[in-house]
Amino acid sequence: MKLDRLLSIVIMLLNRKLVQAKELADLFEVSVRTIYRDIETINQAGIPIVTYQGANGGIGLAEGYRLDRNLLTNNELAAIVTALQSISTSDSSQNHQMLVEKINSIIPAYQSEQFHMKTKQFIVDFSSWDEHGHLKEKLAMLKRAIEQALVVSFQYCDAQGEKTERCIEPYTLILKRQKWYVYAYCQYRQEFRMFKLFRMTNIVVHERHFTRENIAIEDTPWNQEWHAPRNTVRLVLRFQEKVRHLAEEWFGVESLLEDGEGSYIAEVVFPEDNWLYGFILSFGQDVEVVEPLHIRIIIKDIAQGIAQKYE
Repeated sequence: MKLDRLLSIVIMLLNRKLVQAKELADLFEVSVRTIYRDIETINQAGIPIVTYQGANGGIGLAEGYRLDRNLLTNNELAAIVTALQSISTSDSSQNHQMLVEKINSIIPAYQSEQFHMKTKQFIVDFSSWDEHGHLKEKLAMLKRAIEQALVVSFQYCDAQGEKTERCIEPYTLILKRQKWYVYAYCQYRQEFRMFKLFRMTNIVVHERHFTRENIAIEDTPWNQEWHAPRNTVRLVLRFQEKVRHLAEEWFGVESLLEDGEGSYIAEVVFPEDNWLYGFILSFGQDVEVVEPLHIRIIIKDIAQGIAQKYE
């Protein structure tokens, strides 16, 4: 991830007078061009970095510059370590562990035990129960493409089972409900799209660069598109008592209302696609679609088709 790479570079420059760009590129497994972009980002953040030319040159901090140890408190550093440890459960990058070790190294010895206790107070585990070797390979390929602004092509199978050849300009990787997605500009659709990594095959990272647009990733545009009114449907669902706890996990206790007949009603808004039909069917006979009518008919037809297969 770019953030921990930037922090690692700053800490390394604090501990060493000069570092070669090639050495940093090899260490973080990126291009020299990417390192120089990182240096520019660090400069813009107010940390003065100077590039020295010549045989004994390299990259270093401006003479006399020191990072204030009190810039980050121990609680803030512990929060960074906890976040890095959480990320590492789904993205086992050597850089994450390297940064954790560097942060640990700047904690005074007399505070070390208390600091380590803070980093172990809770664990956020993003990994799935199963190991997916192919997923790690896809993540590594797309991370390189994002960092170097390289075009990626692949075959994509959408939720309806339709296969298309895509060529994208990748912007960011997203982990949502233990599923990885890449948010990218799709040259085929001529707009930004979300692509689930498990549905991507024959991935090729081309040595062809694209120019990144200045989009507000922090505004999570993929969520805005997902919940756009044109893509969603309002549902009224009736749950039986025995699956009430499952409904509460999805919608929250406050969203369920008793109907006076021992069941619970939830009014929710979801995008309508095959995922929605599968989600409703996952509750089996313990849920009923009250509204809208067309969803009731779709669920009934799917259920009848399933029943026919087992006759």
